Amino acid sequence: MGTILCVNMVVMINLMMSNPDFKGNDLLGYVAMVVVFSLIYFGIRNYRNKQLDGFITFGKAFKTGFFIALIASTMYVVTWLFYYYLFVPDFLDYYIDYVLKLTPEAELADKTQEMENFKEMYKNPLFVVLVTYAEVLPVGLVVALISSLILKKKNTGNEKKASVTS
Repeated sequence: MGTILCVNMVVMINLMMSNPDFKGNDLLGYVAMVVVFSLIYFGIRNYRNKQLDGFITFGKAFKTGFFIALIASTMYVVTWLFYYYLFVPDFLDYYIDYVLKLTPEAELADKTQEMENFKEMYKNPLFVVLVTYAEVLPVGLVVALISSLILKKKNTGNEKKASVTS
């Protein structure tokens, strides 16, 4: 799952940087993340069915989904750090140009200042890590939460009795 997220990110960055008229689509990007993170559902279900005899509490399901999302997000963050610092250190110039092209004329001065502040903060690797996690991890956590609600299944004791008497 993390690999798919990373490949998608690298492809989208390359498209943006190689095509100055590229019109990114944040909604499409987040939909792609939701689709990839939907694999969390199958991870929790597999764990429940194969390791826990078909039963899992909401807490254990969410913890499992959280760790799946955290690992995939960490792969995404590490890939971005290497890719940004080694291959596309001028990415922010492209990104800022892209954002400013989309900004209405009346808001251009404020947005330009905001982007310059962002570029200054982006010089700090810790900020880069935090911003990158903030981009991807919340999506994974929402999917983990929904998956956990769907997949929780308590063992009430009746299931064991039914299987013993069968």
